Amino acid sequence: MHPSKDITRLLDIMAALRQPETGCPWDVVQTFETIKPYTLEEAYEVADAIERGDMDDLCDELGDLLLQVVFHARMAEEAGDFAFGDVVEAITRKMIRRHPHVFARSDADTPEAVKLQWIEIKQAEKDERRERRARHGLPEDGNKGHLGSVQRSFPALVEALKLQERAAKVGFDWSSPEPILDKIEEEIAELREALAADDKAKVADELGDLIFAVVNIGRHVGADPEMALRGTNTKFRRRFSHIETELDAAGESLEAATLEQMEELWQAAKAIERQLT
Repeated sequence: MHPSKDITRLLDIMAALRQPETGCPWDVVQTFETIKPYTLEEAYEVADAIERGDMDDLCDELGDLLLQVVFHARMAEEAGDFAFGDVVEAITRKMIRRHPHVFARSDADTPEAVKLQWIEIKQAEKDERRERRARHGLPEDGNKGHLGSVQRSFPALVEALKLQERAAKVGFDWSSPEPILDKIEEEIAELREALAADDKAKVADELGDLIFAVVNIGRHVGADPEMALRGTNTKFRRRFSHIETELDAAGESLEAATLEQMEELWQAAKAIERQLT
């Protein structure tokens, strides 16, 4: 085996790894369920490389993510369900079908018209999928109703955002960000009450309500909550690293430092960032 830019080489490698007699013992015993966490992890690592603007890492991480697609497709092929070629055919058909304004005749010549056309096409695809599953004796999707298309398997922040977006499509939404700020203050007050009552279950419930409201205001102002939080996580890493570096330079450890020392260094890190920006 030699590296190649041809996708068939990657498919051949995966087939070889999955061979029961001569393949890799680890790869051979994997299932969709055991590989699923790696698929999610690789998607997050792609996002991380993009946020850092590291094109070298992005190339590498996209390869790791592609491997996950190939791995799942290979297991499906072994089970007689579908193969990698079917995956490619399905997505190319979908993209061609959803872009008639590019690949066929269409009157959709504005972003609004394209969006409306997209919704109509997706509904047609849902009807087609329902008919196809019925022909194969498969049950209808378990998730019904207007919010049924929002997958419960999404990370919680993503699920909250998509639930709100779906509800907004039928008018169940705030008119502007300001009332959401009032809702956030209301949720904070209820969280304070739960904390005062030392009711752990109620605290968890109110905390969820607060986070949901914060996600909502992010949606209204066009700030993706997942990306916003990841940005804050990066900022926290950077500032905490400053604390650690300064303490180390002074011959002190994190464990021995007082909260007051760490807070002072944290504020110093913030001041440095303000100067740089």
